[in-house]
Amino acid sequence: MSEKKILLECKNLMKYFETPRGMLHAVDDVTFRLEEGKTLGVVGESGCGKSTLGRTILRLLPSTGGQIIFDGKDITKLPDKEMLNLRKQMQIVFQDPFSSLDPKMTVSQIIEEPLKIHKLYNSKEKMSERVSELMEIVGLDDRYVNTYPHELDGGRRQRIGIARAIALNPKFIVCDEPVSALDVSIQAQILNLMMDLKEELGLTYIFITHDLSVVKHISDEILVLYLGKMVEKTSSDRLFENPLHPYTKALLSAIPIPDIAFKGKEAQVMKGEVTSPIEPPEGCRFASRCPNATERCFKVSPEFKEVEEDHFVACHLYE
Repeated sequence: MSEKKILLECKNLMKYFETPRGMLHAVDDVTFRLEEGKTLGVVGESGCGKSTLGRTILRLLPSTGGQIIFDGKDITKLPDKEMLNLRKQMQIVFQDPFSSLDPKMTVSQIIEEPLKIHKLYNSKEKMSERVSELMEIVGLDDRYVNTYPHELDGGRRQRIGIARAIALNPKFIVCDEPVSALDVSIQAQILNLMMDLKEELGLTYIFITHDLSVVKHISDEILVLYLGKMVEKTSSDRLFENPLHPYTKALLSAIPIPDIAFKGKEAQVMKGEVTSPIEPPEGCRFASRCPNATERCFKVSPEFKEVEEDHFVACHLYE
């Protein structure tokens, strides 16, 4: 049996931002591999570096250190001209379907914009045919072709964003919290659409979210981030069945159960101060909020390592 192709690999990826108080460590030493056709869910609280990681991988933000290897090629320092051509293979669906669309452009103009930038069609007729095809693929009626974003609801706006993202037949898409700004009833429709497109078009996703119930539905593997650092990574099923890191356990315990008769374990409320991501001290960044923290946790940063087959965690409890 042949090995699955690795489409994306990050090696010790870092993204720091300069602030008046020092360097803010938004993404710090992130390493993982993503197989072609798979979905990697990236979860964590707001401010943990999820979106920054996605944008750094796409080179929308320059990395501070480490490597980004896409389809066997190191793109970390790729010149702008070469990167422009590669953009056809790497796309993004943004969180807010309103602010990510130009309010002065119609639906057709938004969807055809990447086709124009990359000069894929010579005639307006073929361009219009491709726009109609994309609208049909994402479930947008033809009657919206000359409509402006403000005239549509959130679900339809996000369908426009998805149509724009798949217009160039990419291999890889970063989905940056694509359903968090939508009504719950619309969220399921968009998630199902994205899962269908993954199968039909052979897409590979990084799916960024803070909602663990959503990430379980769509992901093959899940990477948990805390203040820019990886704390746990394993398959979606295993993470929910056997979470190892105290932070992951707290996140899972916070998922609401829609049953008034449910009498399970009480949610693990995280106490203590959040460590500053600006020039963070040595040791585990979760130590100040961890119920299992020892003196060593505040002094020595735990190694991110495999403690079970394909189950990685950064915690002194498992050394």
